[in-house]
Amino acid sequence: MDSSCKEENGNPVNSSWVHGPIIVGAGPSGLAVAACLKQNGVPSLILERSQCIASLWQERTYDRLKLHLPKQFCELPFLSFPENFPKYPTKHQFISYMESYARHFSVEPIFKKAVETAEFDHVMQFWRVRTHDSEYCSRWLIVATGENADSVIPAIQGIEKFRGPVIHTSVYKSGSEFKNQRVLVVGCGNSGMEVSLDLCRNNAIPYMVVRNSVHILPREMFGISTFSITMELLKWLPLRLVDKFLLLVANFTLGNTERLGLRRPKTGPIELKNATGKTPVLDVGALSQIKSGKIKVMEGVREITETGAKFMDGQEKEFDSIILATGYKSNVPIWLKGTGFFTKDGMPKTPFPNGWKGGNGLYTVGFTRRGLLGTSSDAINIAGDIAEQWRIL
Repeated sequence: MDSSCKEENGNPVNSSWVHGPIIVGAGPSGLAVAACLKQNGVPSLILERSQCIASLWQERTYDRLKLHLPKQFCELPFLSFPENFPKYPTKHQFISYMESYARHFSVEPIFKKAVETAEFDHVMQFWRVRTHDSEYCSRWLIVATGENADSVIPAIQGIEKFRGPVIHTSVYKSGSEFKNQRVLVVGCGNSGMEVSLDLCRNNAIPYMVVRNSVHILPREMFGISTFSITMELLKWLPLRLVDKFLLLVANFTLGNTERLGLRRPKTGPIELKNATGKTPVLDVGALSQIKSGKIKVMEGVREITETGAKFMDGQEKEFDSIILATGYKSNVPIWLKGTGFFTKDGMPKTPFPNGWKGGNGLYTVGFTRRGLLGTSSDAINIAGDIAEQWRIL
């Protein structure tokens, strides 16, 4: 890195020229692309806003989280999980894998460097990436902040009146803090289901709000992961046929979820995920607690009161705490300026598998809505593309 670039309005800026690409984000996506670049002989610089790698995993996940997919689908390029890890590694095992991955490829991000703006300088033909105290310039910019950069906090009428704690799942650690409490869990995705299950196991009483339809599939079918079966079938059969098969097995093993207040969408689970990014819920035990009445399913919330909530069906209940299992969103529109490559929701406009490359040396990794498998394919593509340009320089 050379100090150079230029002054800003007459004030010198602490400015550096980066010889390889600048990568924004040190989650699995940023680490994977840095490792793939290194394998191709290309250096890079990662800027990370938090103080650790994989901050979503380290700082914003609950204690009992495990990978939802078997480990072979969650590996990053060129380094497998340790042999002795279980089929579905725990949160702490996944973090240790990430840390050993960074060490293995000598990836050393610069921490506490939140990118405020990144913009292509059309006159100089390079990217200017600014943090609060520095500017970095490079021919290439890789956006690796991912689909889950910031918490989604929905506007719910009256929520500011509620006297008890209101938290997002990003700060939820364990149900032990909610013992014997009546807890309203807003959201029924994988987080909402698992938090409700965790609350049950810690003698809390969860009420889970199901506003929309949701696909629930068993995590395993016939002793094999549902995801593995799906990937295999998709090689041979049309997508809609695979969806039909999954729903047939789900109805057979889980029963009719509609009777429990969990309506299935009209569109099949894989087709829906490809179209909207909405992941089916892989059941790890919440459904049996719903069937036994320990997790209570509620319709949408009409409004929150000082002591509880009024629901769309006219019911009113009191709660001690509210947990928002309302997911995450991309933060790209906040800092990436003037490209037109991303939608207003911060996702690439070009669909998978071609969303990894924009114009003027812009790349994106980890926005495929296909988890770590998508991240790996993006990282390999980007590294190959930049390495070709690098060799010509």
